[in-house]
Amino acid sequence: MIDNIRKLHIKLNSSEYDIYIGKNILSNIDDYFNLQNKNNNRKFLIITDDNIPLNYINSIKNKLNNCYVHTIKHGEKNKNFDNYKQALESLIDNAFTRTDCIIALGGGVVGDLSGFVANTFMRGIDFYNVPTTLLSQVDSSIGGKTAIDFMNVKNIVGTFYQPKGVLIDVETLNSLPIRELTSGFVESVKISATFDKEFFSYLSTAPDILKNATEIIYKSLLLKKNVVEKDEKENNLRKVLNFGHTIGHAIEESMNLEFLHGECVGMGMLYFSSNKVKKLITDILKQYNLPISCNYDKNKVLDLIKHDKKASGDLISTIYVDDIGSYKIKKMSISEISKLLN
Repeated sequence: MIDNIRKLHIKLNSSEYDIYIGKNILSNIDDYFNLQNKNNNRKFLIITDDNIPLNYINSIKNKLNNCYVHTIKHGEKNKNFDNYKQALESLIDNAFTRTDCIIALGGGVVGDLSGFVANTFMRGIDFYNVPTTLLSQVDSSIGGKTAIDFMNVKNIVGTFYQPKGVLIDVETLNSLPIRELTSGFVESVKISATFDKEFFSYLSTAPDILKNATEIIYKSLLLKKNVVEKDEKENNLRKVLNFGHTIGHAIEESMNLEFLHGECVGMGMLYFSSNKVKKLITDILKQYNLPISCNYDKNKVLDLIKHDKKASGDLISTIYVDDIGSYKIKKMSISEISKLLN
C-alpha cells in the first residue's frame, strides 16, 4: 500500500465499497481490492477507450492474471447500443462467468457503459471503476448510475448498479487537455453551490486544478457520498445533484456534442440561479475560460427536455439555487422552462 492517499467508505442499503484517491496507485489496484481473491483463474476485462495511454492499461493488466482488454472509441457518441453489444461479445467470446470481473478504465463514458454491461451480463458481475478524467473522478465514478444513450437522448437506458470499489489516481489528470480539466471542475462547482458554501468559496479563488486535485476530488466526493448514502435511487435528495443538468444536458445534445458535458452543466446552472448566485458562478466560469452561453436551437432544447428522466407527467423537477450552499427543488412545466430560455 502507498502512503498519502485519501480514503472514503460509502455505505448503502444495497452495498458498500471503498474509494481510494492518491498518486501513482494504478498498479496497486489488487493490493487495495484483492481482486484475484486467491483465485488465479478469475478473469478480468478492462473496458477502456482509445484515448487512454497504454501505460495506464498495462499498469493494471500486468498485475492481474487472465486479463483482457476491450477498447472503444472515445467520446459521448460512443456510449451506445453497438458498443454495449460488442462489450458483451467480448465477455462471451472469452468465456466469462459470474465470478469474473470488469474494470472500467477511462472517463464517464467508459464508466457508464462498463457498469451497464456488468449489471446486465449474467444478471450482474463485479465491476471496479478507475476514472481517469476529473469529471468522472469528482462525480460519475461513485453512486452507481450506469447508462447508455439512445435516439439522441442522454442516459435514457440504464440502471443503478454500484461498483465494488473505486480507484482514483490523480496522476492520470496530467494526460488531459486543459479543456477536459476545466470541464470536470464544473461538477465540483455544481455540488459546492448546492451543499457547501465554504468549498464554493475555495473554488472561487481559482485554485490550480492539477496542484490541488486530490483535495478537490476528495471534498467533491465527500459531498456526493453524503447525498448518495441518504438517497441511493434518486427518489428525493439525490435530485439535487442534477443542478444545471436539465438545460445543460439538452444543450449538450442539441449542439451535437460541440461542448463538453461540464461546459454545458456550467451554462445550465445559470438558468436556475438567483442573480447574485449567477454572478458568482459566472465569475468562476470566466476564470477558467468556460462558456457562459451559446447559440442553441430553443425548439431542439425543449424537445430534449421533454424526455428528461426527472420528468413526471408534464412537470420536471429542477434545482434552483438562491444562496450558495442551499437549494430548492422546483417542479416546472415545459412552458415555464421555455420562458427561462428566452
